[in-house]
Amino acid sequence: MELLAMENVSFEFPDENVKVLQNIDMHVSEGEFVVLCGASGCGKTTLLRLLKKELAPVGKRTGEIRYGGKAMDKWDDRTLVEEIGLVSQDPDNQIVMDEVMQEIVFGMENLAYSNFEMRKRVAEMVHFFGMENLLQTKPSELSGGQKQMLNLLSVLLLKPKVLLLDEPTSQLDPIAAKELIMMLERLNKEMGMTIILVEHRLEELFAVADHIVMMEAGQIIYEGMSRELVHSLYMTEDERFIPYIPSVSRMYMEFDQMPVASQVPLNVKEARGWLSTQSAQLSSGHVHESTTEKRQANPLLAVKDVYFRYGKKDKFILKSFSLQIRQGEFFALVGGNGSGKTTALKACIGSLRPQRGNITFEGKEITKLKGLDLAGKVAYLPQNPRTYFVQDTIGKEMEDAVQRYGVVNGGNRITEVLESFGISNLRERHPYDCSGGEIQKAALACMLLGNPEMLFIDEPTKGLDPISKQRFAEIIAELHKQGITIMMVTHDIEFAAQNAERCAMMFDGEITVDGTPGQLFKGNYFYTTALNRATRQSSVGEVLTLEEARILWRNPIVI
Repeated sequence: MELLAMENVSFEFPDENVKVLQNIDMHVSEGEFVVLCGASGCGKTTLLRLLKKELAPVGKRTGEIRYGGKAMDKWDDRTLVEEIGLVSQDPDNQIVMDEVMQEIVFGMENLAYSNFEMRKRVAEMVHFFGMENLLQTKPSELSGGQKQMLNLLSVLLLKPKVLLLDEPTSQLDPIAAKELIMMLERLNKEMGMTIILVEHRLEELFAVADHIVMMEAGQIIYEGMSRELVHSLYMTEDERFIPYIPSVSRMYMEFDQMPVASQVPLNVKEARGWLSTQSAQLSSGHVHESTTEKRQANPLLAVKDVYFRYGKKDKFILKSFSLQIRQGEFFALVGGNGSGKTTALKACIGSLRPQRGNITFEGKEITKLKGLDLAGKVAYLPQNPRTYFVQDTIGKEMEDAVQRYGVVNGGNRITEVLESFGISNLRERHPYDCSGGEIQKAALACMLLGNPEMLFIDEPTKGLDPISKQRFAEIIAELHKQGITIMMVTHDIEFAAQNAERCAMMFDGEITVDGTPGQLFKGNYFYTTALNRATRQSSVGEVLTLEEARILWRNPIVI
């Protein structure tokens, strides 16, 4: 039975002549699991919000949207609020109350649910999400992933028939992301809930989805079932969308001599089954991992025995946290949601003053560096890059940055940076009219106008599609090559494995292990890549990334 339908839907924002969506035709059956993917700014979020009447963007829309066989505009507001739930891309924009418990019951209170019904639903869902110990916490003190789970919990308390999610795993650590996908799969299969999900992290979702929709420039380019779509993209060699394919599927399509659509692996189990038949065909060897160390006597950033907590009665977020980063290093910090990664990053740039311990930058205490002394040396890209902007266009924000940093030939420098990031078209755009990936690149472009010595990045791949992620990797690789020291906090294990020189894992407020990507990630259950789980203990050689597989299996270096 058809539940949602979009027929010939087009949309454009006010005062813009470009259509964000063009002639969209999409039909979703009751109980279907649909995944939307495509480049940042291609219209995915706009399409999703058009299905949530009260949150639909302002602009000119043509075409028809139906829910339950009836035009969306014909339904009463209360029914649509309850039956169609949405979890937005930016969790901060969805939170309205100043305490977790108040936020949880906000929706039910506004719909005048009885006290009995609210208590029943809250008791069930809070226990399911394991958030009992956070009920009296301020949302501002939660990690990005915890905020996202809070928003999902609040939406599910209304028991919607349709669940819309905009990049729900973008701020979750690998374990929490896996648990969320498993929960969505249960809601879909056991409760019959219809799910439409926009996502860039697709490794786990091709195996779960009933239907994949791929978009570009406001249009649906491909749609279909996972295996057939993977096979078709490789057969047509469409490089626009091949990076979206899960790595285990790409491995099969690249290395199998005669790939068949029905045999395309979508998960680790299926990939291992295929690999067990390939030992005779694939060359095997060992890749020598570079262990180049920065040989400088004194570290650029030194953190020693730092303790920090937000309130006198709160538990310590950082406990005996110590770290050294030398000039020119690319360092990645990983760990679970709430383990203290973002807090550590903020302490390293001096925005938080620890209760105990010492943090120095170039031998000077970070808290004593003020104004341009600090701004000219370090740059910080937060999880929510929109908080960086105060002007009404990106161009004006960059002009302010040019004046603040005293950049010579500022106009030319702005044009150069915008072009290097591929966002020249955003110069006159309001920051809040940009997608998550676009605004992240714009904020980083502004910061780099000051030519910082060290770059601190919190979840840099959040909101980036696979192609934009590749371009971002090229940008920071070039910055690193130019001598900029980088400290990155991330949940994207594959990105860290591909780009960082040194990685560390954080647990319970301190760094528990430190090493190269291979040393840290190989052999893990969750803090590793899908390819590593698939190739572990295989006869063809263990790898972390597809790039490593290409080296190992096609040009083996035996050592």
